[in-house]
Amino acid sequence: MDRHRKWTCGLGTFLLLVLQTLTLALEVPLDPKVLEGLPQPPTITMQSPKDYIFDPRENIVIHCEAKGKPHPSFSWTRNGSHFDIEKDPKVTMKPNSGTLVIDISGEKAEAYEGTYQCTAHNDHGAAVSNDIVIRQSRSPLWSKEKDKKLVVQLGVSLVLQCRPPAGLPPPIIMWMDNNFQRLPLNPRVSQALNGDLYFSNVVRGDTRTDYICYARFPHTQTIQQKQPISVTVLENNPISERKPGFMMPLGPSSTKMVLKGETLELECIAEGLPTPSVLWQKDGGAMSQSASFQNFNKTLKISDVSEADAGNYRCVANNNHGSAHHIIKVSVKAAPYWISAPRNLILAPNETGILTCRVNGDPKPKISWFVNGVPLQNVPVDRSRKIEDDTVILSHVQTGSSAVYQCNASNEFGYVLANAFVNVLAEPPRVLTQPNRIYQVITNTHALLDCASFGSPIPAITWFKDNQISIKNEDAYVIHENGTLEIHVAQPLNSGKYTCIATNNLGIKENHVFLEVKEPTRILKQPEYKVVQRGMRTVFECKVKHDPSLIPTMTWLKDDAALPDDGRFVVGTESLTIKDVVDGDEGTYTCHMNTTLDHDSASAMLTVVAATPTPPIVYERPDPPTDLEMTGQKDRSVELTWTPGDEHNSPTQKFIIQYEDHLHQPGVWLNLTEVPGTSPTAQLQLSPYVYYSFRVLALNRVGYSDASQPSRQYRTNPAAPDINPAHVQGEGTEPGNLVISWTQLSGFQSNGPGLEYVVQWRQKDVEQEWSTKSVANVSRYVVSGTPTYVPYEVKVQASNDYGSAPEPEATIAYSGEDVPLTAPDSVQIMVHNSTLAEVHWEPVSVPSVRGKLQGYKVFYRRERGLHDAAEEAEPQPQQVQFLTFGGNRSEGRLPGLQPYSLYSLHIKVLNSKGEGPASTSKTFETPEGVPGPPSFLNVVDHSLDSLTLEWGPPQHNNGRLAGYTLKYQPVNSTSELGPLRVMTLLSNETTIVLSSLNSSMLYKFYLSARTIKGSGPDLSEEAFTVMDTTVASRQVDIATQGWFIGLMCAIALLILVLLIVCFIKRNKGGKYPVKEKEDAHQDPEIQPMREDDGTFGEYSDTEDHKPLKGSRTPSNGTVRRDESDDSLVDYGEGGDGQFNEDGSFIGQYSGKKEKDTHEGNESSEAPSPVNAMNSFV
Repeated sequence: MDRHRKWTCGLGTFLLLVLQTLTLALEVPLDPKVLEGLPQPPTITMQSPKDYIFDPRENIVIHCEAKGKPHPSFSWTRNGSHFDIEKDPKVTMKPNSGTLVIDISGEKAEAYEGTYQCTAHNDHGAAVSNDIVIRQSRSPLWSKEKDKKLVVQLGVSLVLQCRPPAGLPPPIIMWMDNNFQRLPLNPRVSQALNGDLYFSNVVRGDTRTDYICYARFPHTQTIQQKQPISVTVLENNPISERKPGFMMPLGPSSTKMVLKGETLELECIAEGLPTPSVLWQKDGGAMSQSASFQNFNKTLKISDVSEADAGNYRCVANNNHGSAHHIIKVSVKAAPYWISAPRNLILAPNETGILTCRVNGDPKPKISWFVNGVPLQNVPVDRSRKIEDDTVILSHVQTGSSAVYQCNASNEFGYVLANAFVNVLAEPPRVLTQPNRIYQVITNTHALLDCASFGSPIPAITWFKDNQISIKNEDAYVIHENGTLEIHVAQPLNSGKYTCIATNNLGIKENHVFLEVKEPTRILKQPEYKVVQRGMRTVFECKVKHDPSLIPTMTWLKDDAALPDDGRFVVGTESLTIKDVVDGDEGTYTCHMNTTLDHDSASAMLTVVAATPTPPIVYERPDPPTDLEMTGQKDRSVELTWTPGDEHNSPTQKFIIQYEDHLHQPGVWLNLTEVPGTSPTAQLQLSPYVYYSFRVLALNRVGYSDASQPSRQYRTNPAAPDINPAHVQGEGTEPGNLVISWTQLSGFQSNGPGLEYVVQWRQKDVEQEWSTKSVANVSRYVVSGTPTYVPYEVKVQASNDYGSAPEPEATIAYSGEDVPLTAPDSVQIMVHNSTLAEVHWEPVSVPSVRGKLQGYKVFYRRERGLHDAAEEAEPQPQQVQFLTFGGNRSEGRLPGLQPYSLYSLHIKVLNSKGEGPASTSKTFETPEGVPGPPSFLNVVDHSLDSLTLEWGPPQHNNGRLAGYTLKYQPVNSTSELGPLRVMTLLSNETTIVLSSLNSSMLYKFYLSARTIKGSGPDLSEEAFTVMDTTVASRQVDIATQGWFIGLMCAIALLILVLLIVCFIKRNKGGKYPVKEKEDAHQDPEIQPMREDDGTFGEYSDTEDHKPLKGSRTPSNGTVRRDESDDSLVDYGEGGDGQFNEDGSFIGQYSGKKEKDTHEGNESSEAPSPVNAMNSFV
């Protein structure tokens, strides 16, 4: 800048020039060498707040600290007049400081109330503090009042007034009972911002004698109470239910003014029966994102109010009898606040500078300028100074014109005050960074090369590398405003000599620095875990790579402490050797490799085992840790340390830290975290509002240890929830509703008492405010009165007494569906063949579906067959069939139709709620097809060479019947089929006689009906021609006939009955008469053997004497091989053999019996069934 050029440019040029200067140097450097001889006007560095309320029990301390060269002196004013400190022995000023200490012990503190202002001044100007208003805190007593007893009817509204005495600052109000327990608040009973207790309606339980209002004064830490209020609720004349009305504020509307940056609290308390709910809306706009609802939705709170929060706020009270609303008109004003406060200027002689005081407020603030604490209009005129409202322009300043300027901006709501000095200096450049400084950094890290400078005018900084390369701001380099050169990622090629040059119009100064970029230090081979026998030698290796120019230092530690002072430990260049290992050498060994720039480390464990020969090492679970201790307690973390237990020859792999939550899940231990087995400490991350106890388990390769003893209990403070409910979704269950559901937070996740869920919803893609409902202890909320099947955005946010969780993301949900409104149109049918048709339709419009489209449902029914005109229609139509075609289809196929039939058809659209109206019914016909099988086929007449067949027409002709096809063929005795013969029959034939057949032959018949489309399926039958008596029938053929099987069954049943009768008779009558006859004859040849000599004795019914099953032996013991066994009489002597009543034979054995007996003994045949029957007797 040309220092001698006259200032002729406009205000914009001055602003640009001065702002460029201010961004580079605003303060004189604190380097003592630079400060020597450099003047500086005063600057206020510390002061008390504008509003200072003091405790009368303590001294008043009013702070005022400042810096400057020379050091400033201080003076005070009180209530606008000079405050002579030396005349008041109770007031002292701290040495080298402007801070006042007022001893008010034994004095009336009120005497020192007032407005104080501090001034710090030296030879170059004066800076002033804010006006500090000093007031004594007060906690006045409650005025004496009589006990208040209120009697009210059940259901009326009620207000219990608190009206505490005005304190400084205002007290905090609480309603409690005689036991100092807070009275429960709920949507019906709430405390207003002014402290009054409001009942929307009273209930029987509100009767009590100890409604007490307490006022706590925070500065004096005192609590005062109002006289108890007694409330009695009468039930003899209860008030009926009624619509809501507002208890406060009164009237249809009210106003509220709030200052920008403060907190806006709007309150609406309603009465009514049942208890009304309160909702908030902002007319014509959205509420601030910082808006929250408190006191059961009766209070709307907006933090850090801005101008956008002005407007009309409507609170609406609802119950099932009606609603009421109240409008609060909110206006936002603003005390003055800074847009850009004036900043200190350091100018060289003949330079120009600008002080800017930019403020805003409502009403618009008035700006006043002061010089050294004196109003500008009261100081001598200076032609180099020009005032333009919020800007002071200083032109061609001269040495000795240094001063401190004050800007005061005020309106009816307050003021802001700022000091900014103008220091006129003429100084050539100085580089404050040590010359020839060497900077060393590691590759791939950033490097900062300093070039701290000072001068007036402010020096310009330029950088060169190796005295020739000019460095500019680019990707690899950044030159900061303070002159520092930054290299983002240093590489070896960046090493070299760097030169910074500081220049102004009074001179030039350069400085050289050097950058060395080094290779990083890395451990290439880490020490390994060792298991060594007692008395042996072991070596830990630690091989390192480092920059050759850096001198490394290797340090070995044992268990994070220095190695023992023992000659057995030998530290090599890259190793540690331990000789003659003993048990005490066991532990963790760490090698640390350090250089001046970086370091690296690695660890390994040494386990010492007994020397051989020894018994096998026993590995066991570790002992539980002991001595649990908590340190560094914070709200969400704590450090837990413990003493590990005995490892029992197996190193601990890890420690598991568990916790018990005594508040939410007492008695349940859960895993919290794990740490390596070498670390007996853990930093535990905790959750709010949990009563923790901790315990630790150790794990080695054998297993887990027992748990340690629990630690002492650690309670974390409550906080707002960290997370919101999961699985938030919405679904309409019926028309006009939306069910929003979620997974509730656990007690552990609640983070504090008073967990609630703030349910929000609004229609998607519609300019609409979020509707909000707060609920507790539920996992669903039903929104009523929604349009049919429209998308909604839904959110569920968790909150508790300490705040809300982060804003949740919205989930898309759909309101309830209703049945579709319209039917498909333009229905067309295409018949492909006799059993398949294809139907087409025009899909319905999306809005008419009124839900999620599931598809289209095609209903069809066969009305009748298309037979001759004379044929009557079927008496009853068939059952309606349907097919569903999913999705947005416009066509579908109908398989499995019956040929030659008339069908009717209609279509309905389908959603999740049900079916829509039916389309116009359409009919279509199917062409002819092949017929079904004949209804029956019977063989009705059998003869030697002919068979007569009779059949019925098909049940389903599937067209006009053209006739029948009969096929038949013989089947021989080996089931082989003979030649096939085919006959064509007319449609009106239902019987035929087949002649010239073979006798005693099985024939197989196949009969099918046919139409013009072809023959249908066959119906088959088999039949025999009559047997020729001269030819024995085939055993196989007879055995397969039904009459033969029935005859055999009858015979078997008869034999079974006879056996049962004989068995019963045997039990009743003892021996058969036959046995008696045999005893009388005493025939030696037929004497029974005795047991002692092997001769026969009496008949026995034991299993050993039973005849073989299926044998045929006559009653006399002989086998008649050439005679039929069909007649029992043939077994007797002649034809007069008979049975008596008990089943025994009548008559004597013949003389032929002896011969037959011998023959019977020689026979290999088994005894007959007759003997079998006798053997049971």
